[in-house]
Amino acid sequence: MSDFFKQVYEVVKLIPPGRVTSYGAIAKYLGSPGASRMVGWAMNACHSHNDFVPAHRVVNRNGLLTGKHHFDNPNAMQELLEAEGLKLNKDQIVDFKEKFWDPEIELQ
Repeated sequence: MSDFFKQVYEVVKLIPPGRVTSYGAIAKYLGSPGASRMVGWAMNACHSHNDFVPAHRVVNRNGLLTGKHHFDNPNAMQELLEAEGLKLNKDQIVDFKEKFWDPEIELQ
């Protein structure tokens, strides 16, 4: 596993329940603003990580559940987010801006 993936996992583990962030926000926080796709690859590979990584809390820049097809059940991502109190409409986080967790701000 790459050091970048490990760094991604450490950031994702800090996202509080009921909040979400984006692939790009994580990449930017880690000093690689062009590595959003690599963050997505890390989320796809997180099942091999020893600790729980709440990948369901990472969405695209518009609040869409673009990673949902990487879960065992295609509804799992939505169900996990709803269990944390988030509301969704057509695979998109309702009130995305209010629920957005920006690591650059939150981890200062």
